[in-house]
Amino acid sequence: MDDLLQPLIDGDRRALSRAITLVESTRDDHRRAAQDLIARLPDRQALRIGLSGTPGVGKSTFIEAFGTNLTRQDLRVAVLAVNPSSARSGGSILGDKTRMETLARNPNAFIRPSPSNTQLGGVARRTREAVRLCEAAGYDIIVIETVGVGQSETLVADMSDLFILLLAPAGGDELQGVKRGIMEMADMVLVNKADGDLLSPARRTVADYAGALRLLRKRPQDPEGFPKAMPVSATTGLGLPEAWDQMQQLADWRRQHGHHDRIRAEQARHWFRAELQAGLMARLDRPQVKTRIADLGQQVAQGQLPPALAAQQILDWLDGSSQ
Repeated sequence: MDDLLQPLIDGDRRALSRAITLVESTRDDHRRAAQDLIARLPDRQALRIGLSGTPGVGKSTFIEAFGTNLTRQDLRVAVLAVNPSSARSGGSILGDKTRMETLARNPNAFIRPSPSNTQLGGVARRTREAVRLCEAAGYDIIVIETVGVGQSETLVADMSDLFILLLAPAGGDELQGVKRGIMEMADMVLVNKADGDLLSPARRTVADYAGALRLLRKRPQDPEGFPKAMPVSATTGLGLPEAWDQMQQLADWRRQHGHHDRIRAEQARHWFRAELQAGLMARLDRPQVKTRIADLGQQVAQGQLPPALAAQQILDWLDGSSQ
């Protein structure tokens, strides 16, 4: 760990890649080593930006243009891109570095694609630990790109300081297609592709979303005027500096009024509970437990045992075996 920790703290990108590979591993010895590494990281903080959006909205193009603008301001940018995994084969197409070719070559940027492994919530299970590693490596901005908007596309809001929803110019059907839950979590709605013939539709879409956001319940962590909708263009650069300025204003306001620390503390408690639940579920994957579950499942299928009673027997048996 000493050979990995110091290069990581010094900002070595290869050490950062190795560390993320370590925390993503499911091997028991790797998990123990990863937990030891995380515990020894320095307390550095970056601005965490979660980004979600409908398929085809241009998330990768936006991140490349946005990240390139940030690196020009001498900021170091890390991109954690979560890719959907096949429910059939478990594989993922990790093509984010290909789609962000310019940013991938930038020495002040780091791009790491990771498979979701069918994890719900739009992020991979170890994305939060990867964020901590990027912070320890000295990155100023960490962008977490989710797999795509949907009902379960919400966990990224529990690991980011700002949650950005990226949408394309469209009519009312687009507004209907976005779930209310994710709208309530968004700090900013950016309407991409606001250029050429789509500039006018983009402005109308911004007005539609601005009206929708005003109808949502006021949140204590928002200053006047937030959440807000803005037009941007990843190809022409329209609105990117203004969007970054608004993000900084919101982040600064939350720090000054104590919301930043409160939200981070709530997120830490959330991920403690998530890790606890994951650990309990992992106990069900042990061979002896799986055999007992299969036996009781057969009895349930044959109508010999009610499902609730069978589940209670497993829980009672687990309680007895752990004592």
